[in-house]
Amino acid sequence: MSLNKVLQLPAQVKFTGRILFLTEDTALIRQQLEATGDEAKALEDALAQRLKNDDLPLMSNISTDEITPGWVCFYYDETLGQYVYVGMRDAAVKKDEVKNGGFAVVVSGLSKGCGSSRETAPYAEKAAGIQLVIAKSIEKIYGQNSQNIGLLTSTDLGLVERIRSGEPVQLDEFTRGLDQISKDIVEYGGLFNYNKARVAGAVTPPPVETSSRPMTITEKIIARHAFVRAGQVGVGAVKPGDALFAVANVRFSHEYVTPMAESLLKQALGSEARVTEPESVFAFRDHLTFLSKVMSPKHREMGLLEKAEGLATTQEEFTTKQGIRLYGENPEGGSEAICHNAVVEDLALPGQIVIGTDSHTCMAGVLGCFAFGVGSTDMANAWFAKDIRIRVPETVRYVLQGRKRPDVAAKDVMLVILASEYMKTSKGIGKVLEFAGGDLKNWPMDERATLTNMAVEAGGTTGIIEPDEATLDYIVRMRGLDPEAVRKGFTYSDPDAEYAAVFEIDLDEIRPMVALPGDPRNGIPIDELPSDVKIDAAYGGSCTGGKMADMDMYAEVLENALAQGKRVAPGVHLYLQFGSQKIKQYARSRGYIEIFERAGAELIDPSCGACINAGPGASPSAETVTVSAQNRNFPGRSGPGKLYLASPYVVAASAIAGKIVEPFEFLKKPDEELVGA
Repeated sequence: MSLNKVLQLPAQVKFTGRILFLTEDTALIRQQLEATGDEAKALEDALAQRLKNDDLPLMSNISTDEITPGWVCFYYDETLGQYVYVGMRDAAVKKDEVKNGGFAVVVSGLSKGCGSSRETAPYAEKAAGIQLVIAKSIEKIYGQNSQNIGLLTSTDLGLVERIRSGEPVQLDEFTRGLDQISKDIVEYGGLFNYNKARVAGAVTPPPVETSSRPMTITEKIIARHAFVRAGQVGVGAVKPGDALFAVANVRFSHEYVTPMAESLLKQALGSEARVTEPESVFAFRDHLTFLSKVMSPKHREMGLLEKAEGLATTQEEFTTKQGIRLYGENPEGGSEAICHNAVVEDLALPGQIVIGTDSHTCMAGVLGCFAFGVGSTDMANAWFAKDIRIRVPETVRYVLQGRKRPDVAAKDVMLVILASEYMKTSKGIGKVLEFAGGDLKNWPMDERATLTNMAVEAGGTTGIIEPDEATLDYIVRMRGLDPEAVRKGFTYSDPDAEYAAVFEIDLDEIRPMVALPGDPRNGIPIDELPSDVKIDAAYGGSCTGGKMADMDMYAEVLENALAQGKRVAPGVHLYLQFGSQKIKQYARSRGYIEIFERAGAELIDPSCGACINAGPGASPSAETVTVSAQNRNFPGRSGPGKLYLASPYVVAASAIAGKIVEPFEFLKKPDEELVGA
């Protein structure tokens, strides 16, 4: 890296712009954006007083989809500042309003920055002139991305009055409670500046000095990969809160993010910068493969289709130059695979550290590895240094007792966990969700993967499951690897390891669930829904709902429906999308494709697609009602319509019924009763 002089931020920071309060009442947001002069000051005075009196309901769960909707992410420069918050619920914010409004501080409620790992979100805020984000709680990846680019964050609402009085704020108020590495990154104004100082010897990561202790599987993996010095990797033990850099075994990105990360790499190291050990780096053309099928005329007129296609072109040129394996488009249609499906099928191994520029990287934790999402800046640094900064996370252990009913899927279990008070009050942020319990051995690997995939919906760093013989059989069957070589990576939690919390889930008590539109944490049992929630579409796909086991579930429901003389209900579109070409071939070999087509489903080749509003199955209007097997349903995530989350069983059954229903009617053979119904 360049050894130019690296300047630290001043010891005091003064904020002189306006404060934007993101409130539950979006009409108040509109008033702030439209107000000028004395009217703006009077409104800010009134809102600040209400905040002080604890009488200002702040908007919570503002996702990165709302900060920078998918189409905005086709930009990866200062243009992003024009579009910050244009995905806000109720269309509360329009282009350029924040940037032109003179705002320096933004204030909101719980779980700011939930959802996608896209670094474009904090980047857009900073490009719009925001210097400080204050929220009641801040999601892990969003918070780390903010640190990486020099956007200050705080959970101290009391700063509002001090800032408005003109008081300078000590920089250490924004680093209080951070680990030493994060503190240094904030003080140096971002990760690249920090690393320049690190190379120049001006700053050194603290040594890990934790004594031997019982550890969780995650802690053991981190300890084994901790970077000590050149040529020395691994320490004896770590504990929650330890800050370190750890060497990653697998690094991957997709076309949404690769170009931005490449741009950052070149800014830091020059136009001829090289990726270290490209054989462990992978790229995917998987997110925008079908964008042309659903892009609106308005966005086409803005030239966004060309910009999106340019992302794929830029990625391909980068991977060719760097010698990186690119999972590209398939000649028969679609992509080779969604990145997360391919990482589990082809790349990750037990005991490894896996990082990817996507929040659902955590899906690979199903193999017993430590897998988590990172932003563009983290990936650009990891391409060069091969290591990634980690603050050892606490772990929450979920012990699944009993046995789930035949009409219950892993998705239902996750919706129960996400709807718990622990998760809805942001206690899951940054945690590892470790899943255990006797019934897991009866679950297909794909069903286990739904648990780890959706750990990030709780704000978690990742999900993880200890490997067992089923894990070994899966890897050997999928890849033909030597069993003993794979087994060497098997890692287990110590019996007396420490956990932030331990919860027991009684699987016998879980019934089919549905998450109401707006947030994956809005889960309720389906029988608590009104009986007439009619749907326009049912979507079975994405990394979460497009796996082999998911195809088994769709096929079981649809085959039984056909036996009853039923097909997809009139006026309903059922979309089934494969997560990879291997999954499509599996469905073909099992005869599922014929069942799907006879039932009236529309089959879609592998790609992320509707889950990110970039393919068939995305809602075309606000009136559209969809039930989906994907992982998140934040406002605008998959189009403007109302999106319910449910299991593959429920998605297929609802498509037949024309409304959201429990699936038991379609899970019994003509002469059988569903056990436990």
